[in-house]
Amino acid sequence: MRARHKCFSLVSLLLICLAAPGAARAQTSGDIRQQIAQAYGLASFAQVEELRFTFNLHWGKVNMARSWVWEVKKDRVSFKGTDKQGKPVELNYLRSELSGQPAQQLKDTDGDFINDQYWLIFPFHLVWDTAPKVEDTGMHKLPIGAGSARRVVVSYPASGGYTPGDSYELFVGGNNRIVQWIYHRGGTAKPTLTATWEGYRQLGPLTVSLDHKDAARDIRIWFTDLAVKLGGSDQWLAAK
Repeated sequence: MRARHKCFSLVSLLLICLAAPGAARAQTSGDIRQQIAQAYGLASFAQVEELRFTFNLHWGKVNMARSWVWEVKKDRVSFKGTDKQGKPVELNYLRSELSGQPAQQLKDTDGDFINDQYWLIFPFHLVWDTAPKVEDTGMHKLPIGAGSARRVVVSYPASGGYTPGDSYELFVGGNNRIVQWIYHRGGTAKPTLTATWEGYRQLGPLTVSLDHKDAARDIRIWFTDLAVKLGGSDQWLAAK
């Protein structure tokens, strides 16, 4: 499957680019992309048949939740939530069909799916995505609170996608897990969002961060009802 440069939204504002899971390129074991992705269980992701999660957002007076089931191999998505007018919505679709001219609601829903899934498994996209430049810039002070961590800058190209030039500063701990990040929409010098990566849990063979906070802007993103189905089983395995 060829990588398709998609966009990410946080209530249709914050955008991140996504490539399809099949778009992995060759990496060396010492590559920083691999180091981070493997710390989250990339080598075991092929076991995942389905991924279920609810993305929750608190942003000032805004509170919302979106629930998803992603059939990974088929790239089929099931959504349960509300539309822009607050009306209940349930949709099921194959992402391969989006190359045509889907209804605007379906486009919007898929954009939300990309956003929410990206928050959950961003580290895997360091390997899946072929477009971004990734640089290890050494130790830097954390943007939130005291301490320091290895700063890895992820920069997308200036063309393609809905927000060309997006960049991310990942602050990576000694275990190769992200502890904080800074997002720059369109590569702007001023940070669009600075957030923590915390609340780590095991999700079957994967490791995931369930809680992200930007206290300065009263933003919190967190995940609930998180579970996976692995190949050969019909049982959901909840995060623990």
